Amino acid sequence: MQFGRRSFLKMVPAAALAATGTGTVAGLWSSAARAAEPLRVGSILSVTGPAAFLGEDMKAGLELAVDEFNAAGGMGGRKIEWTYYDAESQTQKGITATRRLISQDKVEVILSGGNMSGIALAMAPITNAAKVPFISSEGALAIVTPVAERQYVFKSTVDDGDVLERIADYLDKKKIKKVALIADTSGFGQGAVGQMKIVAPKRGLDVMYESFAPSDTDMMPQLTRIRDAGAEAIICWTVTPAGVVFLKQAQQLGLDKKTLIHSYGFVSADYMKLAGDAANTLLLASLKLPVGDQLPDSDPLKAGILKLMKAYEARFKRPASIYAAESYDAALLAREALKKVGGDVSKLSQGMEQIKDFPGISGVFTFSPERHSGLSKQDIVLVNWRDGRFNLADYA
Repeated sequence: MQFGRRSFLKMVPAAALAATGTGTVAGLWSSAARAAEPLRVGSILSVTGPAAFLGEDMKAGLELAVDEFNAAGGMGGRKIEWTYYDAESQTQKGITATRRLISQDKVEVILSGGNMSGIALAMAPITNAAKVPFISSEGALAIVTPVAERQYVFKSTVDDGDVLERIADYLDKKKIKKVALIADTSGFGQGAVGQMKIVAPKRGLDVMYESFAPSDTDMMPQLTRIRDAGAEAIICWTVTPAGVVFLKQAQQLGLDKKTLIHSYGFVSADYMKLAGDAANTLLLASLKLPVGDQLPDSDPLKAGILKLMKAYEARFKRPASIYAAESYDAALLAREALKKVGGDVSKLSQGMEQIKDFPGISGVFTFSPERHSGLSKQDIVLVNWRDGRFNLADYA
């Protein structure tokens, strides 16, 4: 480990926080490194527990960003000292770890919130009260709203409402009006339900709603009701393996002949492989990264996506996922915000609000004092799964 180029503080399970003082190698820093005043950046990730498959990719995205930025001089002229803790996919442990980042590690900015909307939602009021800028890589709009209570909170992900608007555009093309939304009971799933109740009346959609627990292994009752109601399209909203259950049981009921759509939270090659031929007719509302090589050359994201995909695969020996892109973007946005305010981290939130038409990896970001979520429906495409990879199915 080269301390002059990178400070990488190892992950500590949140369960150990109260019992130990481990989790930092600050004592190893030389006096010269201390004098350089590194920028203290913290992250909460879930690299164990049910959300670990997201957390590993988000950790990798941040790790890549930290190394790249430090090699180029850091953020705002300061090398990055990065501390992250494992929330173990549990909200309370995420809260404990967040408080430790703020009170003991004295971080100046937090990137990523446990890779679960429920954890990020719990973190937001804590970071805001401490006036520590928090750039979440989780999905729920409520993480950053109302802005009057979230002055220091932003997110690098698309809003559920924009994703649903993009799906509605596709349904319009297919002249589909009768829709079912089956969402899990997590913050992520129920956030989409709330947004659909806003989008549906505007778009003339007749929507029935069903729910399931993230750990459910049987959705036959819900899917039978959906079948009997005559839904023409079924939208599933989850990041959990229950989404595979949805696909397989929908196939058993013949619903795979309908229009099946999964949200961006389910864009995972591993999930597609688990679903097998039950994913054959599936569409997914996705960020552009999985189909970066299929984008037109005129797309403003294509060059950045291809660059990240090459660097990520060379380092981690696996393709980059949208989750890695979302955490990488959180770091990218923090760096851009610091450029806007001359490297003054105390003004990072003002810098975020000044970002306009900034091409990241997940999309083209524009923030404002009134809007702390920077993407739009133009950043979403529809993809399918064919020949062992995601493919572009509907661009605009």
